Parts: sequence; structure tokens; C-alpha cells
Amino acid sequence: MVIVLKNGATKKQIDELMSWLTRFDVKTNLVEGVHSNIIGLIGDTTQIDMESVQAKEIVETVKRVQEPYKNANRRFHPEDTVIEVRGRKIGGGTLNVIAGPCSVETEEQTISTAIAVKEAGATMLRGGAFKPRTSPYSFQGLGKEGIEILKKARDITGLPIVTEIMELTDLDLFEDVDVIQVGARNSQNFTLLKALGRCDKPILLKRGLAGTLQETLMSAEYIMSEGNTKVIICERGIRTYETATRNTLDLSAVPLLKQKSHLPVTVDPSHATGIASLVEPLSLGAVAVGCDALEIEVHNDPKNAWSDGAQSLTPVQFAETMKKIKAMAEFCGRPLDVCE
Repeated sequence: MVIVLKNGATKKQIDELMSWLTRFDVKTNLVEGVHSNIIGLIGDTTQIDMESVQAKEIVETVKRVQEPYKNANRRFHPEDTVIEVRGRKIGGGTLNVIAGPCSVETEEQTISTAIAVKEAGATMLRGGAFKPRTSPYSFQGLGKEGIEILKKARDITGLPIVTEIMELTDLDLFEDVDVIQVGARNSQNFTLLKALGRCDKPILLKRGLAGTLQETLMSAEYIMSEGNTKVIICERGIRTYETATRNTLDLSAVPLLKQKSHLPVTVDPSHATGIASLVEPLSLGAVAVGCDALEIEVHNDPKNAWSDGAQSLTPVQFAETMKKIKAMAEFCGRPLDVCE
């Protein structure tokens, strides 16, 4: 249930209304907007009479929300959420580009790539220390050593680091990671999502291989229901009958997610297609439809990459792509974020 308050409602009146509402054993959430204040109710609201609420002096309108996600719902939180990461702001009208290798392989490979993507304009560094792979015989990542290499790259470049968690037991290793990524395979690992909801870190949540938008937002809800509101949704392609690309990138998800939710939306064109030549046009399309960030794979030697070399841009290709991304972002009125 969403209660829109009249302009001019006093703090005392709001406090009295919220106190009355808690008698119904629901959680109340006051959102103070630019044009109006809203009280969102989370829980079983069937016992609350809408006419009784509407009769309150400070109430403008009352609406029941049908969607099962509440914390992630734009009706409860009409203003866009902006998540700050070491001075970068994801959401709020600027564009961030998260770039780097699929896997952290060596210190030299990671640091050289980090320097190159920063020079080209990337605002964050991605790299897999733990790698979920379809085959148990494929490279699984360096683990703790990989995180330490990413931290060294951050010290040198100043770029915040984004890396994926696979197991709840590894959570302590991510204490000094700036953004924790949840991959498509773990998008409905509810035990992991709830644990991440109890930590004070931004979470980049990828859409599942066959996840609907509602299922994706419900996964975000698992994190947010535990208290962590710093969630970034990532569209990374879904599995369809098409075999020409690894997945099918659903760019319609970006504006739809922004209509339904206040959370920032990222697009990963690298994993979506698995083809390096498609990364640039799909990145431009993602910017055009309103994404808040891009996540692009860049490798200093893609032909010899330990994982996903076919979808990785070289530093030179990335620099050329970034020129077009910057131009598109400027044209769309959402310039590349720059940390002061």
C-alpha cells in the first residue's frame, strides 16, 4: 500500500499517522520527495481499511500495490536511487563504464589492462577472481590472490573494483571490494542474497539466464529486505531459441526496469552476445535506452585469455568504442561520470 500525503503535512501529523499504521503489524517507510511525501507499507495490508486511511486529514490518495516487490518498487520510492562508490555516482543522470578482464590471470595482465581502460575513460575496474564456469575443468579463477591483484590495480589507478562472489563462505574476502557482483547463476541463491543484504556494500545483481524482470526485482528485494538498499540491476542477456549469439540482449528491459523500479540499471553487452564485434553497437544502444552504466570486458591479449577471450575488446578497440560511448552519452544528456 502507498499513501501519498498532502503538501503541508506537519512532522507531528506524519508521526501520528505512522504510529497508527504500525498497529496493523506492517513496516512503514517514509519517502520525502521533491513534490510530495509518500508512506510505503510493507507487509500484510489486507486488514487496513483504505477508506479509513483516506479519511485522515493529511492523506491525499491511497493505492494498493499489486507487485510483490516493495523496497525495489518505484511507487514506494519515486526518486531515482543514486549509489556512490568511491566518489563515482551510479544513477542520477550520469553514465559509468565498468571495464576490465573477464578473469584476473596475472598481476601484469590485470594492472596493464586497468591502466589502459582508465586512460580510455572507464570509471571502474571489473575482474573475476572467482569464476563460475560451465565446465568443471575450465579455469575457475585465482580466488583470494585475484582479489589482492585487483586491490593493487585499484591502488595504482584509483578505479573502484567490481568482482563476483560465488560462495557465502567467501564473504569475508570481499571486505575491501568496492562493489560485489552476483552473477546470473546465483541470481536466485536466496541464502547468499539475504547475507549480502546484511552488508553495507553496493551489490551489482545480474539477471538470471532465464529470469523475468519480476523475478530479477524479487531477487533485488531479497537483498533490500535485509536492509541493504545499494542494489544495481544488470541486464546481461537471457537465453532464448536464438543460437547466433551466446544470449539475447534485452534492451527493452532497461526502460521497463526504470519504470518499475528506482534502482540503477547496468548493461553487460559482452556476456550478452559473446562476440567482441557486437559490444560497441550494443553499448551505444544501451546508452540510448537509458542505462546508468555499462560493464565491458577488455583484455590486453584476448586471443590468449584464460576465459571468454572471444567477447573481450583489446585496449585499442575499447578506446575507440569509448569515444563513441562518450558522444552518445553527451547526446542523450547523461555525460560520463567523472570523479572530482
